[in-house]
Amino acid sequence: MTALSVSTSSAASLRADAVVIGVAKGPKGIVLAPGAEAVSEAFEGKLAEVLTTLGATGAEGEAVKVPSPAGLKAALVLAVGLGEAADAGYGLETLRRAAGVAARTLGGSKKAALALPAESADEVEAVALGGLLGAYSFGTYKGNGSAKEPVGELVLLTVRKGSKDAKAAVERAVVLGEEMNRARDLVNTAPNDLNPKGFAAIAQAAGKEHGLKVEVLDEKALLKGGFGGLLGVGNGSANPPRLVKVAYTHPKAKASLAFIGKGITYDSGGISLKPAGHNETMKCDMAGAAAVFAAVVSAKRLGLAVNVTAWLALAENMPSGTATRPGDVLRMYGGKTVEVLNTDAEGRLVLADAIVRAGEENPDVIVDVATLTGAMMLALGSRTFGVMANNDELRETLHTVAGEAGEQSWPMPLPAELRKGMTESTIADLANMGERMGGGLVAGLFLKEFVAEGIDWAHLDIAGPAFHEGAPFGYTPKGGTASAVRTLVRFAERTAAGDKA
Repeated sequence: MTALSVSTSSAASLRADAVVIGVAKGPKGIVLAPGAEAVSEAFEGKLAEVLTTLGATGAEGEAVKVPSPAGLKAALVLAVGLGEAADAGYGLETLRRAAGVAARTLGGSKKAALALPAESADEVEAVALGGLLGAYSFGTYKGNGSAKEPVGELVLLTVRKGSKDAKAAVERAVVLGEEMNRARDLVNTAPNDLNPKGFAAIAQAAGKEHGLKVEVLDEKALLKGGFGGLLGVGNGSANPPRLVKVAYTHPKAKASLAFIGKGITYDSGGISLKPAGHNETMKCDMAGAAAVFAAVVSAKRLGLAVNVTAWLALAENMPSGTATRPGDVLRMYGGKTVEVLNTDAEGRLVLADAIVRAGEENPDVIVDVATLTGAMMLALGSRTFGVMANNDELRETLHTVAGEAGEQSWPMPLPAELRKGMTESTIADLANMGERMGGGLVAGLFLKEFVAEGIDWAHLDIAGPAFHEGAPFGYTPKGGTASAVRTLVRFAERTAAGDKA
């Protein structure tokens, strides 16, 4: 992974392959952002003019390269756009994205200096995290040097280097960057290389490295325990399911959180087979499990004063002679029965088992994360996840927390009238399908049926933003994005501070 360091050196005196500055759209042309002063001086005050000649506008996402003059030790100046000029400072997400653009653009370089606005601790963290996320590269399957190497080192230039809050900001950025990129690696790994057993082994290794307690229920333990949802989904695969518990406890914790992740390591749809064009990216159907795994490891590394347990509900959904059929009835963990009307609505089945099991430990809050429904993508697009909950305050809190963390979310309802379609099975307690319209909400209502009374619960449907199929933007690469990790970590931080609302 790209190394990150902090320096108080002048942007003019630091030796690097490139120095990065920010530019914005002003009323009379481009405006240089704070941090660019020394670079501008090296251009004898004509840097804005030079950039304009080269076509720079300051638009967000823009990157323009200029050879350095004699007064700079860096060989190249990279100007990244920040959007509209802001006298009161630039937003943290704007800085994250700008640093991400810079890191992506400078892939293959050994060292780059980030002379972006970084005067407050929050700005320091935003630039650091954006740079680390933007530098991400997944080259596991590329040979013969065809994979572009990420930038080797990012040096963040700030006058706050020695301050306690800036140091904490950098440490937090490094933890989040490393764990989010680990989650991205998991999502991007080919399904023939990441099955439930393999994912469980990765969790066990991380637990040993970071001092987390990890428990793995294999297919025999799941059968003995009556985990009908996980077993039903995994029945058709040669790779049996797993339920993995990753627990972090803090001696001063006054609250406990359970994060549950859907971990379908490949989703063919099962007997209700997905058509061509809809299954090529289904390795990403374990992004929820990757997110909660990254969140609990982050909580441990940050030493948050809150107990956090991640539950990874892992299975592979495949068609075969042993696969669950439409019309089968599964007896879920906890005793409820579910008539399976569509085997491609499998995520809610594995999550239901995990929700009941997590509820037995009486956490203060359960949050599940899942690439659950295409309906949520139709409703909110590819960059926004939906937030549902059995508690209005919790739903609004998570929506707010997501915004604080730099993630796009939207609160969604759980209309009582949509429950009826699931409860009309003539042979089971529930059906795994309901009304077609509002399918994302129906899935949320199904999960709500398995939440123990008295426990606050929320559901994040990350089907849209979990896997990016378009061109990279900001710090977001093509492929796995680590959606919801920052939201979960921020929520854990607020809970540790006693601030849930």
